[in-house]
Amino acid sequence: MKKFLFSAIALLSLSVILISWGGVGHSKISESVSLSFNPQMEDFQSWVVFLRYHASDADYRKSTDYTESPKHYIDIDKYNDFITKGRIPQTLDSVNTIYGSAFVIDNGILPWATKASFDSLRNCMQRHDFDKAQVFAADLGHYVADGHMPLHITKNYDGQYTGNDGIHYRYESTMIGSYISQIIYAGENITEISNVNQYIFDYLYSNYSHIDAILLADTYAKTLGTTYSDAYKNALWTKAKDFTIPLFRSASHAFAELIYTAWIEAGSPAIIDATAIDPLQASNAILEQNTPNPFASSSHINFTLKENTKVLMQVYDINGTIIATLVNNTLPAGPHSCEWTPNNLPSGLYYLVLNTGKDVQVKKMVYIGGV
Repeated sequence: MKKFLFSAIALLSLSVILISWGGVGHSKISESVSLSFNPQMEDFQSWVVFLRYHASDADYRKSTDYTESPKHYIDIDKYNDFITKGRIPQTLDSVNTIYGSAFVIDNGILPWATKASFDSLRNCMQRHDFDKAQVFAADLGHYVADGHMPLHITKNYDGQYTGNDGIHYRYESTMIGSYISQIIYAGENITEISNVNQYIFDYLYSNYSHIDAILLADTYAKTLGTTYSDAYKNALWTKAKDFTIPLFRSASHAFAELIYTAWIEAGSPAIIDATAIDPLQASNAILEQNTPNPFASSSHINFTLKENTKVLMQVYDINGTIIATLVNNTLPAGPHSCEWTPNNLPSGLYYLVLNTGKDVQVKKMVYIGGV
């Protein structure tokens, strides 16, 4: 099974092996969905804050739900049908029958997870359960975004077969994090989708075509500097922006069309029960960025609880391994702090994860004093 660069919860910035598009990218795609809302969808504007804030919830579940990880990718070029015909059988029953369920799960079920979230969204709208509809919509937006990250559609997801090792994180997180402000686009008109399953596969087939361009951009950028250098990042962005920005646009547009279609299929109910959720109100904790960051020896962590609650605070490495448990206790409301001092760990990126059961918050930490 594909090895995730980040395990479930620490996944704020990588996606199915890494969190596709990183936390920043997912938020951008989900909050931009409203750019394509048509006049009929005015009431859906109240969903946008919730969709942005919960854009990476599906990634957070990976550490507690073993069925979640395969939903974020499909190694479509592992399928002989794709190699010979450019497409695969498009129902889960058909691929399970032909290839076996173990093969299918091992190589990812992204398109079928996307369709399942769409169906759940439509069904919730039909019964006027709009609070739950928002939750399924947030998951739908995440899977749609994953389907527009080309390296989530190939067995060569990290460039390991072409000498581009590490490109997944460099492209979707490092580059996007540095240039997110340059990803600017306007919405487009949306229409009802006649065949949702085909629609999902069509954008997967289309987005697969960008894989070689990403690898070539990486190969070129590495001639100008180390993969940690500004010269490398700038060159990668220069080569990749002309197709990356459209991928972001297409993801938000597809997300809007899928919400619209689910709503139409549900009978176009009035969204009178939907309410936007303010992240500060929804959360029962506030996790601050550790200081200093980057750090060479130890780092201080502050967090505030709005109520008495059980707190689990852990540190993950980029392979999804729990490195340290800093807090595992029920704490009273109010300010709290702790320290993390890595011992005999390599320098690199780590993820601080605060889980109260009600919500999960993640901060990136850069340790530069390791072995």
